[in-house]
Amino acid sequence: MKYFNILVFVLGFSLVASAQTKVSGVVKDLQGQGVPFANVVFPGSTEGTITNEEGRFYLESDSNYTSLRVSFVGYATTDVPLQNKVNYNLEITLAEEAESMSEVLIYSGKQPKENNPAIDILRKIWENKRSNGLGQFKQYAYDKYEKVEFDLNTIDSSLINSKVFNGMEFIFDQTDTSRITGKTYLPIFINEASSKVYGDNLINEKKEDLLGNKNSGFNTNQTLIAFINDLYNDFNIYDNYLKFFDKSFTSPLSTTGINTYNYVLADSAYIKDKWCYNIIYYPRRKNELTFKGDFWVNDSTWAIKEINMQVNKSANINWVKEIYIEQEYDVLNDSTFLITRDYFLSDFALRKKEESRGIYGKRTTLYDNYVFDQERPQEFYKKRIKEYNKSIYTRDDAFWEENRMESLSKDEKGVYEMLDTLRTVPRFKNLYSVGSTLVSGYYEWDQANIDVGPIFSVFGFNDVEGMRIRLGGRTYFGQNDPWRLEGFGAYGFKDDKFKFGISGKWLLDNRSRFIIAGGYRRDVEQTAASLTSSTDVLGRNLASSSLVTVGANDRLTNIELTNFSLEAEPLKNLIARTDFTYRDLSSASPTFNLDYYTDASQSEVESVVNQAEVALSLIYEPGKITSGYGVERTVTNEWFPTLFMRYTKGIDGILNSDFDYEKIQFSYRQPWRVGGFGTFLSNVEVGKTFGEVPLSLLSVIPGNQNLFSIYSTFPQLNYYEFVTDTYLSVHLEHNFGGLLFARVPWLRRLNLREIIGLRGAYGDISDENRAINATGEPYLSPSDKPYYEYSVGVGNIFKILRIDFNFRGNYNDLPDARRFGVTGSLEFAF
Repeated sequence: MKYFNILVFVLGFSLVASAQTKVSGVVKDLQGQGVPFANVVFPGSTEGTITNEEGRFYLESDSNYTSLRVSFVGYATTDVPLQNKVNYNLEITLAEEAESMSEVLIYSGKQPKENNPAIDILRKIWENKRSNGLGQFKQYAYDKYEKVEFDLNTIDSSLINSKVFNGMEFIFDQTDTSRITGKTYLPIFINEASSKVYGDNLINEKKEDLLGNKNSGFNTNQTLIAFINDLYNDFNIYDNYLKFFDKSFTSPLSTTGINTYNYVLADSAYIKDKWCYNIIYYPRRKNELTFKGDFWVNDSTWAIKEINMQVNKSANINWVKEIYIEQEYDVLNDSTFLITRDYFLSDFALRKKEESRGIYGKRTTLYDNYVFDQERPQEFYKKRIKEYNKSIYTRDDAFWEENRMESLSKDEKGVYEMLDTLRTVPRFKNLYSVGSTLVSGYYEWDQANIDVGPIFSVFGFNDVEGMRIRLGGRTYFGQNDPWRLEGFGAYGFKDDKFKFGISGKWLLDNRSRFIIAGGYRRDVEQTAASLTSSTDVLGRNLASSSLVTVGANDRLTNIELTNFSLEAEPLKNLIARTDFTYRDLSSASPTFNLDYYTDASQSEVESVVNQAEVALSLIYEPGKITSGYGVERTVTNEWFPTLFMRYTKGIDGILNSDFDYEKIQFSYRQPWRVGGFGTFLSNVEVGKTFGEVPLSLLSVIPGNQNLFSIYSTFPQLNYYEFVTDTYLSVHLEHNFGGLLFARVPWLRRLNLREIIGLRGAYGDISDENRAINATGEPYLSPSDKPYYEYSVGVGNIFKILRIDFNFRGNYNDLPDARRFGVTGSLEFAF
């Protein structure tokens, strides 16, 4: 998961609020077994919770209560007196009701799908959901205030006395207790945002204007702010699936909910003069992405008044031990319920053990000042913010006093003061430096405004260079730099050669994002691992250097690349780019050649290609979200398509360029969320070259001789096994997210995830291009029948490892064909 390192980094970073009644404990049956999903409430109120899978619970309230009521279908309701304001570690035993002891269905907690009044009410919610919420209006606008806080939880003496916090003990002066989990926590970060939201349901447009943003210590860091926004994105409770943490959770109001949840009609009462029903729900099966909780629904509009959701602890999600959501809706008029408050708590932890330490992420969102049916032109929604406005991130106290919809507590205000002090502590500066390096991959040399890295590319290996060492760097004054210089130097111990590269780019106009760039690189590269050449002058694919390979990785190319480019973004997420490139290409290994004939009689041979090209590219990525306004921006989301189209003209004669040709290429990559069935990734590439060109300029179906999985390559193909000038490549992959393994009892606890893949390629090569081939090896292309592979994989092994078992589908009679192989990868994902 791309945000995992950021969460670890946040852990490197101060609260007292006293609730009136606090209670925790466990609910058991007469046999001493925990009772999961039992209802625990303060009598005479709507304040309550539901026990987890082990029967444990925590509940607190700002009011004084003297008793606690515990109930569950099939058991006698039990009232427990509370002797004190704080009552921890209660052990409550429920006795079975006599008339239900013989009813296995009720005793097991499974609820009927027929003749169930709770499900009858659920169907009413489905029928009326289009009439509830903002969807019933043509246009809408409202004010939005969001507060996100990160807290270090499970604070105890061992943590306070840890050497990690030497010199920083003052941060523990104030702690608090979570009203959801009952754990002690220490606030370490807070972010506030005030915005105005506009929407038009007729044209399906929505826009959010950020008016102010403030956080503790990182006010102008748009990447961190964008990370927070993507981590806690908005969702509609009426949708079938709720999407957060890169997962799709089945909503308790989903039209598929009957097959996913048990529903119980538990109570009815007036809430602010509206008669409402209370329905408790909990999952039918373990390990699925589901919730437990309850909701109150109005009896006339069938709109939700209140809902709380707690993710099933056995759900197949990594690094998150607890997720708890509360939403409150208010009556705008007699028939309109609109959300007014949304509370989201997540407990990030490396382990799901009850005693494990982690980080709370808490988001509170408030909504107010709704206005409806005020039409705005479509251009209003299309208008982009093209320049960095520092004032938005440095608003004064007067702005926040006016725009906060609820005041900060004394202790929340203390977070700002604590981090200002903390940043002056040398030990904290060192921890910050380590965390920043792990997140960005670069070591920050602040005195010189240079970042050294990327650190993950320092070491490499291939059969030509042997062990390779690479050291690079870039200028970095801030994330909104209008220009940037980058460079690297590398040395191979086997070929005893020095390689280097340098590039620069400059943003000339913010509105059109007009960028000029240029660079030069001399390096060794595996050019048969991608169908599309990278426009990154210093870029180098993983196949060029890998410590572990299958077979010899000696078919490498010496490349001298000079590039000059112009780039602009005329429309949002549509990039137009022009490149002029000059390349010298030659074999880097005595066991591999790129030879070609230069005459019709095939008597003259050349080994080096000198080639000038002009390329026109269009890249369209609708839905992509970026942060920053400089020459480089950070992409903060993943679920968007990428359409790429390029026309390349090879020009002979210029600078002794050898070949005249044309090439067209198109690719379409799309990740898909498939509701409760996981995620699907598709990638299609097509291309054709017109004119005579040698091997180094042809389209090689990308093989993969690494033991690392590389998407868009064929792991059972050797490098240069198939060569084409016309090609079609398709890659399909589906990740079930544990849907199947969750139904196997002995696999369920491992939270493994099943992946299947299918890859295919079709291509041909012209007789003219075959005729100039002087490599000594005939060109093979998958023209008689498409080449294909398939794979089955297991992901989430130890939460970070994925193993794919790859099978070659055909062309198994070719020399050195690999019928079966295993590849793996490290994946940090929720």
